[in-house]
Amino acid sequence: MRKQIIVNSTISEVRVALLENGVLAEIHIERATDEAAAGNIYKGKVLRVLPGMQAAFVDLGLEKAAFLHASDVIDQQEAAAGSNGGRPSGSLSEPVPIEKKLKRGEELIVQIAKEPMGTKGARITAHVSLPGKYLVYMPTSEQIGVSKRIANDKERRRLRDIVSSAPLPAGGGVIVRTAAAGLGQREIHDDIASLVRTWQSIQDRAASTKAPALLYSDLDVVLRCMRDMLSEDVDEIVLDSRDDYDRTKAFVAEFLPEISDRVQLYEDMEPVFDRYGVEQQIERATDPKVWLKSGGYLVIDQGEALTMIDVNTGRYVGKRSQEETVYRTNLEAAVEIVSQLRLRNIGGIIIIDFIDMEEPNNRRLVMQTLEEALSRDKARSTILRISELGLVEMTRKRTRENLERLLSSPCPYCDGRGRVKSVPTVGHEILRMIQREAARIGQAGERITVRANREVIGYLYKDEEAALRALQRRIGKNITLKVAEKYHQEQYDVVAS
Repeated sequence: MRKQIIVNSTISEVRVALLENGVLAEIHIERATDEAAAGNIYKGKVLRVLPGMQAAFVDLGLEKAAFLHASDVIDQQEAAAGSNGGRPSGSLSEPVPIEKKLKRGEELIVQIAKEPMGTKGARITAHVSLPGKYLVYMPTSEQIGVSKRIANDKERRRLRDIVSSAPLPAGGGVIVRTAAAGLGQREIHDDIASLVRTWQSIQDRAASTKAPALLYSDLDVVLRCMRDMLSEDVDEIVLDSRDDYDRTKAFVAEFLPEISDRVQLYEDMEPVFDRYGVEQQIERATDPKVWLKSGGYLVIDQGEALTMIDVNTGRYVGKRSQEETVYRTNLEAAVEIVSQLRLRNIGGIIIIDFIDMEEPNNRRLVMQTLEEALSRDKARSTILRISELGLVEMTRKRTRENLERLLSSPCPYCDGRGRVKSVPTVGHEILRMIQREAARIGQAGERITVRANREVIGYLYKDEEAALRALQRRIGKNITLKVAEKYHQEQYDVVAS
């Protein structure tokens, strides 16, 4: 598989695209107006403690207060006792109520776990994690782990032994990243030491800073993507900004020197995303319908509560039997669904409606294909088995806004509903409103004037002329219809004079 990382930078926006065999797999966008990025560390001040929700709202100096759940709060007494940095050390431990952990006005160090989304503020945690080149340092957790992507048991034990021998501060823990595979003790210990110094500097700054305040910013989107995407199988890194090129070249030379010659500066006049076909793929990435190569298609409906994905055979009619046609379509859809979840950054609750299959073995193979595709996705997911109706329930971790919400806003015409009242519906509403207005004013007025959208007025004149005449006779008043060019289809005024 050919992998390319393409970076487009302007003064106000930076976009990083990951291409796999020329197909857009991930797109990351950061704008100058963005307030908070996942990974940033703040000194916050508790605004409210809500025992009924076992949560608190914390002021970070952002537009909206951040949400802190009780499970993400460090209890100082537990931490002092050494119970895993404030996390319950065993399944029988009674959780400490948040009102005993926090008080209004209290200041604490927190990290953004989920960026602000829609009308919600950021989700934060007091259990900080600092990612480095080869590992992630967790100052408040004693866990020592190794990435699941390192499959070799012998290598996992070797890395665990190296980390265990490092001089970690009390209460701290480490997760070894995939990039550490094959490294020696010196490189890993140096990375740990660097992250411990970073954490110490954050604590020192917090001690001398009044809340709310930003204590630590994670890497910008360019270097963050390099840190998370870089591997030896990346064939090309193309950047259209000299500054980003220089920073990336230095970062790659230190992080993965064997591929530093694959970093290229793009200087042509044609936009870099046009040259590599990224722009057109971004435009398609918000379409609800996704066509499969076989002729089938997906319909992706992203709602407030969950995302629904429907699988359809479309133009694909198969060759042997209906069961095989359905099975082949579902098999192809399972792989494409995971690709779309990555590309659109869809998280939360997801319901997949596969086409009904009669053969239990076919359902098992489709489920297996879906699970294998999800295993290659970096975002953590939980999946339930396929039901008799062909439904699959799953969740996917969400840390930032999905692509649709990032690139678009609710329609001002329909208020984001996706539908508007039909012309006949609005027309009949107006007729009823005329009657109400006539009853309200009694004998006080002689005329009722209606101002509405051109289509609605046309409907009343053409299709409801008889109803209008009958209504005039009933209320004993003249009815005047006027076109309001700037009114949308649902908007109207009924005024007596």
